[in-house]
This record gives sequence, structure tokens and C-alpha cells, in this order.
Amino acid sequence: MDPEEKQLLQNTLVIAEENNKLLYKIRGVQNREFIWRVVKILVIVGIAFGSFYFLEPFLNKVIDLYESVLGIQKDIKDVSDNTSSFKDLLKKF
Repeated sequence: MDPEEKQLLQNTLVIAEENNKLLYKIRGVQNREFIWRVVKILVIVGIAFGSFYFLEPFLNKVIDLYESVLGIQKDIKDVSDNTSSFKDLLKKF
């Protein structure tokens, strides 16, 4: 092996070692990024379920209020329907 080939091989070895170090660093960054993403998703899901847990009583009250308003509206409609039929009965007499 002549000195030029030996120097070229030595340069290739140095570059390969540098590349190996960089690749390990990149892989470490990717691992930390994956862990960070999982943590973020868990925090978001936890906040969503936690907020639902604490807001559930208020949501139940709002739903009950809405259902009672719908019931009152139905009662008013039934009364108005009965009133019109009652007026029709009065007109017949």
C-alpha cells in the first residue's frame, strides 16, 4: 500500500468516525423528540379528561336546563294547540 492510499484510507476512517458520532447525536435527538411528543399528547389528553371531570356537574346542569326549556316549549305548544281547538269548539256552539 503506497502512502497516498494509506492517507486516503486514514482520512476515510476519520470521516467515518465523525459521521458515526453525528449519527448517534441525531438518533438521540430523535429519541428525545419522540418522548417529548408522547408527553405532550398525554398532557393534552389528561387536561381534556380532567377538564371534563371538573366541568361535568356544570354540563349536567346546562343539559337539564335545556331539557326543561324544551319541555316548557312543548307544553306551551300543546296548550296553544288545545286553545285553538277550544276556540273551534266555541265557534261551533
